[in-house]
Amino acid sequence: MPVFRLPAGRIVFPDPKFAEPDGLLAVGGDLCMERLILAYSNGIFPWYNEGDPVMWWCPKKRFIIRPEKIHISHSLAKYMRRHELQLVLNRDFADTMHRCRMKREYGEGTWITDAMEKAYAEMHRNGYAMAAEVQVDGRIAGGLYGVVLGKCFFGESMYSDAENGSKLTLVLLAQRLQEQGCPMIDCQFHTDFLESMGGEYISYAEYKQLIEA
Repeated sequence: MPVFRLPAGRIVFPDPKFAEPDGLLAVGGDLCMERLILAYSNGIFPWYNEGDPVMWWCPKKRFIIRPEKIHISHSLAKYMRRHELQLVLNRDFADTMHRCRMKREYGEGTWITDAMEKAYAEMHRNGYAMAAEVQVDGRIAGGLYGVVLGKCFFGESMYSDAENGSKLTLVLLAQRLQEQGCPMIDCQFHTDFLESMGGEYISYAEYKQLIEA
C-alpha cells in the first residue's frame, strides 16, 4: 500500500491502522501546532531528515514507560543517595531542546531540524510541550523534552552532560509525573536504554485507551 501523502491546506491524517510495518504512516504537511496536536492525540509523530518532506510515524506496537514502573538500578540508587538532586522544569525550553540537538548532531545524527525547534517552541509557549532537567550538586547534568497532552507525556529526545544525566532526569520526571496521575511516558521507538529504564511494549489499542483516558 502506498504511503499516504497529506493534502495541502488540510489538517488530517489517515487511520493509524494503515501505517507500514515499520510505522511510517504519511508524508508531507507542515509542523503547525494544530497538526502536531492532532498527530500526538493519535500517537503519530514527525521524524525525518533535514531536506526531506516531513515523515509521520505511528508504530502499531508502542513502547512506553509507566511512571510507577520506572526502573532504578542498584548503582543508580547508590549514586542518587550520594548526591543532591533537583528536577528543574522549563528552565529554558529552547535551550534544552537545542542541547538535545547538539548532542545527537555530533554523535549518531539528529532529526531535530530548525523547523522542529521552531515548531516545538511554539508548542511550549502554548502549554503543549515541556522540558525537564536534573541538577546534580547544583550543576545541570542532563535533560529531555517532549509533548504534553492532558496527563500524558510524549518523550522526544534527551541529552546528558554528566554521569547519569539522562537517567536521573528520566527517573525524577517519572516520579513527578506519577504524582500527577500520568499513565505513560511515550518512548516512540524501542531502545536498549529505555528498556533498561522500565520500557515495555503495548498494543496500539491499549496505547490509544491511555491517551483517551
